[in-house]
Amino acid sequence: MTLFEFMSTLDGIVWGRPFTYTLLAAGFIFVFLSRGFVFRHFSHITKNTLGVALSAEGRKSKSGKISPFEAVCVAVGGCVGTGNISGVAAAIAVGGPGAVFWMWLWAFFAMTVKMCEATLGSYYRKKDENGEYVGGSYYYIEEGIGREKKWKVGFVLAWLFSLGFFAMFLSGSQASVLAESLNSSYNVPMIPFVLIYSVFMMYIVWRGVPRIAKMASKAVPVMCAIYLLAGLLIIILNIGNLPSVIVSIFSSAFTGTAAVGGFAGAAVQKAVSQGVARAINSNEAGMGTSPMIHAAADTVHPVRQGLWGAIEVFIDTIIICSITALAILCTGVWTSGSTSMTLALEAFNAAFGGFGTFFLNLMLCLFGLTTTASAFAYYDGALRFMLKRFSKEVVDKCSLLFKLIFPLPNIVIVATIVLSANDYNLYWAFVDVIIALPVFFNVIGLLILSPKFIELIKDYEARYFGKGKVDPDFKIFYETEPNDEAKSLNETFR
Repeated sequence: MTLFEFMSTLDGIVWGRPFTYTLLAAGFIFVFLSRGFVFRHFSHITKNTLGVALSAEGRKSKSGKISPFEAVCVAVGGCVGTGNISGVAAAIAVGGPGAVFWMWLWAFFAMTVKMCEATLGSYYRKKDENGEYVGGSYYYIEEGIGREKKWKVGFVLAWLFSLGFFAMFLSGSQASVLAESLNSSYNVPMIPFVLIYSVFMMYIVWRGVPRIAKMASKAVPVMCAIYLLAGLLIIILNIGNLPSVIVSIFSSAFTGTAAVGGFAGAAVQKAVSQGVARAINSNEAGMGTSPMIHAAADTVHPVRQGLWGAIEVFIDTIIICSITALAILCTGVWTSGSTSMTLALEAFNAAFGGFGTFFLNLMLCLFGLTTTASAFAYYDGALRFMLKRFSKEVVDKCSLLFKLIFPLPNIVIVATIVLSANDYNLYWAFVDVIIALPVFFNVIGLLILSPKFIELIKDYEARYFGKGKVDPDFKIFYETEPNDEAKSLNETFR
């Protein structure tokens, strides 16, 4: 059995029916328990997220803290990456058009799931020795389940999540996708490229999270807008194919896709697993990543920060991933037999020629930088949590060592693919397997803590929508309070 066959088999086992349908069921539970909060109050969500982002006050970060806008830029920078391009293309190449439907279905649930993650991350946040907010999935699992509920399993679950999450850095970052794209486009040698890229990323992460936030806040909005315009133009140029593409997305989601052109065909289960796995890898809902950044934001109410989680998924999957998918399907290149990044390049090249290839590679570089930089902040947070019982000196030394080894998996993965003569389906199979562990532990934690999420929603609706009475004794945060700047901003966007 080859390495690719082994990883594909393992991918099929991990993302088989039990795990995939359990995730979809969990997503439905969150939507049901919240009584469709995200959809009932979508206009309120856009006003208090995108509305804040467009305001001068919402962009301010004072006293060295991360503003809500900077927090969401880091979080969006983490989920809006090459997964929106290469990951979507890989899903279609393996699962056919039907994978897009399951990607949309998970996004429908994921808006509430990620809102829950960001809300709980903010609620259970703490202040470190520098007076800055810290938190994340491991904090709400440990504090909410282990201490508040007094369930000892919470401590074990938090540590297992942290370990599984930290292990994700072994899947590398965006370097392998960039290497594939540049090699396919311009025959750039992949191993030398990834060596240079890794050195550059080491410099980026060396400067820490505040620098990452500043870079992401400037790059993310611009690169998303430009990419969207280009993708929309491709769809418009092939608008005649759009009706049949939409039909194929819905029909093949439940019937599978027969072999056509260079496409080998796909069963329904393959469409389901590819759609859900690629959507989670892209928008990261359920993975437990963005709560680590959202917890650092100075917000007046946990649900107010949770609104950003919902809008992240909407931007990432409903808008950006959909544009990528429709561009690939409308151009018809999905039947060529190509996969991953090569398939996306063919779509842009079909519409814009050589300029399309150059443009997509430029977007990949921008997406890759923000995603990789954000990923380091996440992994470093998980490492510090696992080592929190040690002295600060030991933790800082381990963090310093991690900065040095963080780029190494990029080199190992690219070298393995090149030297073993495999295609990039091997990379995505490896990614699927390794993200399943933190998703599993995090979703268990979210389900256990769902009553607290609902309590916070009810309190938020009472305070801001006048639904029910406000309980003056209700604790809005587990042990911290918002600063004056957040309270002032709250009055602006009530």
